[in-house]
Amino acid sequence: MKRFALIGAAGYIAPRHMTAIRDTGNDLIAALDPSDSVGIIDSHFPEAKFFTEFERFDRHIDKLRRAGTGVDYLSIASPNYLHDSHMRFALRSGADAICEKPLVLNPWNIDGLGEIEKDTGRKIHTILQLRLHPAIIALREKVAARLDAKFDVDLTYVTSRGNWYLQSWKGEEHKSGGIATNIGVHFYDMLHFVFGAVQHNIVHLSTPTKAAGYLEYEHARVRWFLSIDVNDVPAQRRTEGQRTYRSITVDGGEIEFSGGFTDLHTRSYSEILAGRGFGLDENRTAIQTVADIRRAAISTTGERHPFVTGAQ
Repeated sequence: MKRFALIGAAGYIAPRHMTAIRDTGNDLIAALDPSDSVGIIDSHFPEAKFFTEFERFDRHIDKLRRAGTGVDYLSIASPNYLHDSHMRFALRSGADAICEKPLVLNPWNIDGLGEIEKDTGRKIHTILQLRLHPAIIALREKVAARLDAKFDVDLTYVTSRGNWYLQSWKGEEHKSGGIATNIGVHFYDMLHFVFGAVQHNIVHLSTPTKAAGYLEYEHARVRWFLSIDVNDVPAQRRTEGQRTYRSITVDGGEIEFSGGFTDLHTRSYSEILAGRGFGLDENRTAIQTVADIRRAAISTTGERHPFVTGAQ
């Protein structure tokens, strides 16, 4: 049984990490969050120590390490802009890190984390859950069998959010990375995973609530649209009470991947514990992609912006 700690226990994604730790047969011994609205812990690890101040959490983790009972893994589900710092803390505390997406906001941060890995002998693992989705694996195999082809892909993801979203850290680009980073980075990783290296990256639209553009990969031409505006959910689905819409079409055919999401964190943990997790290098292309999108996103007018990245 491995010993886990968790930074970011009150957020949306934290319960999936708790479930993954529990369902892989491990123990959460400590958790940190500035918010004390963490009653969800009771249904997973009621005996876990809980802290609202980083300094007290730091002292506790260090005390355990010095006693020879330190944590093996530190799971990180904190705000995006804190991931880099919290991964460094994990490694310096003698633990491996398991970090939520996005790993970091800028690609050069990956190099610094690589140096910390070398210095400490510990490792950073990331949650790239779509790489484990059966439908995405099947699509990758289809593409691998037709490497002479160039597929036409349309990706739409609408996950509506209320007014709170823009008032939280998620609405501050320097903290979240903007909408393409916060809700889109795992899709860009999936596209790279399936279709190969990025060749062109053009941003057509960028506002605080939606973004769109064109990406060209070795084996695909991709039009993408992301939104947190409920009005972008197709009208019929809205009348049915749905507030989320996902669609990926490849050469006009829909890829059904709406199901199968709930257990992907547990599968990710199982792979990490088995030594088959995704590390720093697997994140580089997606982080570069969203950083380039952010650099291009200088207008909220909806006008086409002529930013193009070269081959990567």
